[in-house]
Amino acid sequence: VQLVESGGGLVQPGGSLRLSCAASGFIFRRFAMSWARQVPGKGLEWVSTIYSDGRTNYADTVKGRFTISRDNAKNTVYLQMNSLKPEDTALYYCVLGGTAWGPERGQGTQVTVSS
Repeated sequence: VQLVESGGGLVQPGGSLRLSCAASGFIFRRFAMSWARQVPGKGLEWVSTIYSDGRTNYADTVKGRFTISRDNAKNTVYLQMNSLKPEDTALYYCVLGGTAWGPERGQGTQVTVSS
């Protein structure tokens, strides 16, 4: 299994970013995929999940601002992040499964929200 995140960067408050996660090594369309994030010194925080049937869930902290989606033809899951806040600054991970603590996760992509 390999999960490779991309799309992170530095953005001003109120801005947007789209994270991507390219997956390989398993039958992507059959599995839920999640995004999680972590700030140094703090625990892993679940952000969002998309199930194999397209259903989605979001943490209350991002609901209405973030949108998770998937393209099964490309084995890729996305996280569109709008109206970003400084408290969204974190290392964002793509995770195999429906929680932040799935059996596999990527190396992460850094998102920094600062003016």
